[in-house]
Amino acid sequence: MTTDPPQRFEVLLVPEHVVNRGDTPGDDPAVRSAVVEATGETGNSGYPRYAGDGIVADIDPRTRTVEAVLVDGWELDYGLSAKVAS
Repeated sequence: MTTDPPQRFEVLLVPEHVVNRGDTPGDDPAVRSAVVEATGETGNSGYPRYAGDGIVADIDPRTRTVEAVLVDGWELDYGLSAKVAS
């Protein structure tokens, strides 16, 4: 039996230097967030592509890992990381 991948995720852009990485729900120190929805496409990374609010991300739905991301058409700035909200 296969399960369909989720149709949406919330992606958080978080400074890498932040010590508290949001272990408590609602405690993520995100500088930007976006709800991204499945596009039906597969990204160059081989994972499903999600898009919304200026963010395009390839996300592994099994591990909830952001494998590739563009923000407003640009690669992610150094010092930021992208993660899926808990």
